Amino acid sequence: MMKENLIKIYERSFIDNWELPALTDYNTGESLTYGDFARNIAKLHMLFKNSGVKPGDRIALIGKNTPNWVTVFMGTITYGAVIVPILQEFNPADAQHIINHSEATMLFISKSIWENLEFEKMPRVRAAFQLEKMSLLAENEGETVGAARAGLEEAFEAQYGNGFYRNDIHYPEIPNDALVEINYTSGTTGFSKGVMITANNLAGNIVYGINSGLHFKGSRDLAFLPLAHAFGCAFDMLTPLATGGHITLLGRIPSPNILVKAMAEVKPNVVFTVPLVLEKIYSKMIVPMISRGALRWALAVPYLDRRIYSQIRNKLIEAFGGAFEEVIVGGAPFNAEVEDFLYKIKFPFTVGYGMTECAPLVSHTPWREFVPHSAGRILPGIMECKILSDDPENIPGEICVRGENVMQGYFHNSEATDKVLHEDGWLHTGDMGTLNADGTLFIRGRLKTMLLSSSGQNIYPEEIEAKLNNMLYVSESLVVMREGKLIALVYPDYDAMDQLGVTRDKLPGLMEEIRTELNKLVAPYERIAKIQLIATEFEKTPKRSIKRYLYSN
Repeated sequence: MMKENLIKIYERSFIDNWELPALTDYNTGESLTYGDFARNIAKLHMLFKNSGVKPGDRIALIGKNTPNWVTVFMGTITYGAVIVPILQEFNPADAQHIINHSEATMLFISKSIWENLEFEKMPRVRAAFQLEKMSLLAENEGETVGAARAGLEEAFEAQYGNGFYRNDIHYPEIPNDALVEINYTSGTTGFSKGVMITANNLAGNIVYGINSGLHFKGSRDLAFLPLAHAFGCAFDMLTPLATGGHITLLGRIPSPNILVKAMAEVKPNVVFTVPLVLEKIYSKMIVPMISRGALRWALAVPYLDRRIYSQIRNKLIEAFGGAFEEVIVGGAPFNAEVEDFLYKIKFPFTVGYGMTECAPLVSHTPWREFVPHSAGRILPGIMECKILSDDPENIPGEICVRGENVMQGYFHNSEATDKVLHEDGWLHTGDMGTLNADGTLFIRGRLKTMLLSSSGQNIYPEEIEAKLNNMLYVSESLVVMREGKLIALVYPDYDAMDQLGVTRDKLPGLMEEIRTELNKLVAPYERIAKIQLIATEFEKTPKRSIKRYLYSN
């Protein structure tokens, strides 16, 4: 158990940083100091109390990143209730199922999402509030939540007649073993599971973030990852709020142009991102530049290539605001070609590994110590790791982790819990990897997606897909085994075809050329027998991972 109490971390931070900026909405310009933020949390606490919300009650939250979203999350856990953040990318039926499955008694929701739900089919929800205005949308018959909301300002004025100040912040004693969050996964296996996260799980992540200097008093953070996802939640919200950092909320992952503009204005001190953002920048901006005739020739000249790479590095650093210590990549596998290029030009990035079940962090290394193609070192003093392999350093096996960040289990799903979380505390991640003696972790792929060749070789389709996705005219791909042969399903890059004047009738020939080229880059047992075109993009989870189970047969 962590010695630092999660709730007391925030009680101290809000008091100590009272006058500093805490939250800014990039789109509206709305800005809150820590004092303003603490005052809004106090109002939410009063609403909960006057509405009869009890410690342990579940509060569902769904919408884009805004100051009100952050207020509901932090107000819920500091009250002693359990927050249920839901990715706004979930379809309405799935979101409604999660609200019901979590047994949420109150719902805070964006108006646009609310319009697609049916309140009468959520019988446990006592009342629903519009997230944008914190106004009542609906309540069950006989409830008094609406009355409590209508009289909130008057009640708050009565209790804090002289104003709400830092010495009025007193949060309840909530032990670190208490459940504070249920975060529903958006996995590729066809259904979501509610990950039960304790105060201790969050504290393990936050204390590591504080001790690593990722955020500090007055640091600047641009939050564009969804805060309902564990990665963004822990390091774009919880950690900066614990240190006195200033969070600018971008709403959601924007286009590269908008992101670059926001980075230039905010100048974040650290950047948390998913591989897709860097991969898009690489494919859309860098590859076309270094593929030009003159520049491609110059890159083959010793010493001249260093100057060119240095210029590209400086442009990339400037694109991310120019003031950051490192870019931390997580949330999905990173394309090896993009990673190799960034490492070659000495761009300050590092790759971490985590999962919702660890809230989320398992491993991370500062960029100056980062080993290419690794996922960083296992968090010292917080997490431990073992590989289920006879030779963990060289032969991949399932990655198992244990420690402060590991979840309690899956909500109302003991069968799924027992499959992955054993009595001795080891969590079976379902990922395959190797582990160096110094604790550096290397990910190979998912255990469930691993394929077996006719010669008995383990094949990790993600590694083949990464090479295939780098090729011109390939938008995305999926490698499957059919009748003992590897087949690559490919959705073409129609934008690239249009730009280069390539007509659709040329696709079969182009794909055969791509297959031939790909087979030169992979091991003999990984060679693709056929490329099969698909008509539409692959179906994806809210986290934008391909639902592999839909294409396995």
